[in-house]
Amino acid sequence: MTLSIQEVKTRRDLDRFITFPERLYQHSPYWVPSLHSDERDTLGDKNPALEFCEKVLYLVYRDQEIVGRVAGIINRNANNRWKEEVVRFGWIDFIDDLEVARLLIDAVADWGKARGCKKIKGPLGFSDMDKEGLLVEGFDHLSPFTVIYNYPYYPDRLEQLGFVKDADWTQKIVDIPVGEVPQLQFAPLVEERFGLHPVTGMSMKEMNRKYGVDLFHLINTSFAELYEYSPLSDKQIESYLKVYIPILNKDFVSVIVDADDQVAGFAFCVPSLSQAFRKAKGNLFPLGFIHILRALRSNDSIDALMIGVLPQYQGKGASLLIFKYLLDSCHKYGITRMYANPQLETNHKVQSIFDDLMETHEFQRRRSYVKTL
Repeated sequence: MTLSIQEVKTRRDLDRFITFPERLYQHSPYWVPSLHSDERDTLGDKNPALEFCEKVLYLVYRDQEIVGRVAGIINRNANNRWKEEVVRFGWIDFIDDLEVARLLIDAVADWGKARGCKKIKGPLGFSDMDKEGLLVEGFDHLSPFTVIYNYPYYPDRLEQLGFVKDADWTQKIVDIPVGEVPQLQFAPLVEERFGLHPVTGMSMKEMNRKYGVDLFHLINTSFAELYEYSPLSDKQIESYLKVYIPILNKDFVSVIVDADDQVAGFAFCVPSLSQAFRKAKGNLFPLGFIHILRALRSNDSIDALMIGVLPQYQGKGASLLIFKYLLDSCHKYGITRMYANPQLETNHKVQSIFDDLMETHEFQRRRSYVKTL
């Protein structure tokens, strides 16, 4: 049987690209599908990241059957920021066949080399808001809906193709304490000393109108030195606000402001949606949205999507105010656990925020690989 690789050029090709994992992972109890509509927005031609990114999508066929997919991305802002010439690969999925993996990687590498790239890295997306990092530990856990799940043979095949570790993220389950957290008694002292206080009494619509854009500007500032980060553009910020605001509950959005009412820190959480996404099977309609709404309204766990603190308040207790608000909400809604989003293993400041306050357990590890072209 013959292998061939084809570039995705039509709407039908894109639909095949998006739905291929559904067949590949149909027997996995741990894989969580993305919403088709979100994937079309990200991988189509209207993604605002294309102002500074180039992309290409490939499918590998064995005769008439799709057996692999991959995206190639060049983020010019990131390359300029980090002074490198890198092509990224993302959205990589393939059957357990080294030659299929080789075809996918070689296609992205050749595309990147033709545009002056000297290295290939991944899995990475257009920005940090996309799924990134190949799963290398924790294959027997249901993944949060915001991250990559892949079979255990993926890292083996990439290493056979010459890739080595470039960065790791760890992911933790956080047990929500039933009683008081002793460290939180110092939250009033932090408020008094630094003039910080939590935002309360606002609807999500009001919070978005007053602080939404500033929250993402804070992300650009607080994430600036993290691995391969490039600042989000105004158009990206606008698009992400449209995606996140409808699903966020104000009780799980902790925003801290200073004496001048400027955003100093934040955390976004959402009730865990992995089981709901599995039931929706990638589609909001006709019934997928019902499963998602049920999960948003009744749940015993939350996913911590993002946390950020301005550099001048890091290590000074701002996180106490953020988590005091969130823990009060968890107790109110009967939340017993939190799934933290991946954290760089070298980002000790964020790692310690969770570890110092609550009981945590590492349950998954993800990796970005690199190879010289």
